[in-house]
Amino acid sequence: MTDSKSQIPKWLEWAREIQALAQTGLAFSENPYEEERNQKLMRLASEIIASYSNLDEAETNNNMLQQPGYATPKIDVRGAIIRDRHILLVQEAMDEKWCMPGGWVDVGDEPAKSIVREIKEESGFDVQITKVIGVFDANRDGRPMELYHAFKIIFFGEITGGNIQTSHETLAVDFFPLDDPPALSMNRTHPRHLEEIQKHLENPERPTYFE
Repeated sequence: MTDSKSQIPKWLEWAREIQALAQTGLAFSENPYEEERNQKLMRLASEIIASYSNLDEAETNNNMLQQPGYATPKIDVRGAIIRDRHILLVQEAMDEKWCMPGGWVDVGDEPAKSIVREIKEESGFDVQITKVIGVFDANRDGRPMELYHAFKIIFFGEITGGNIQTSHETLAVDFFPLDDPPALSMNRTHPRHLEEIQKHLENPERPTYFE
């Protein structure tokens, strides 16, 4: 059963909510009884996920327990770098599919500086960030196996130097037509992101998209 708006299975919505409650509860537990109760909730969330997926229950539970503090969404940044109406994409080593360069923002990093670094590391190009294209709810793309709620910020950038260069995370780097991309790594770059980028190219005065 899924929600028609999010296309996310209800079991995953329940598991996420239980995990978030348990994580926040562990952060503010004042005695061993509260801690034990929240750890039990975390195990329940892991059991739900393992029952409906191919993920290992113990590994999932351990991963969840490593998320400290009050539960908040993670931040993913991606760079839209356009050259001759073609977009820069990198081939991910993890799934051999393509996406805009980027990744999770590290604690203490500024989002814009983070994406400049990610683009350099993954593609070899130096860039200057010029605009925020959009802020997306990353869990609204019909990709059910994202365990944690995340926001995705997509930046426009201009190449200022560098050359194509792969990294330990990327197998290849190339430019593709926005309307004819290769097989996309959907967790990282979704067709609706490319559609929004196209709209900004057609109308430079288009305001930042947000959800």
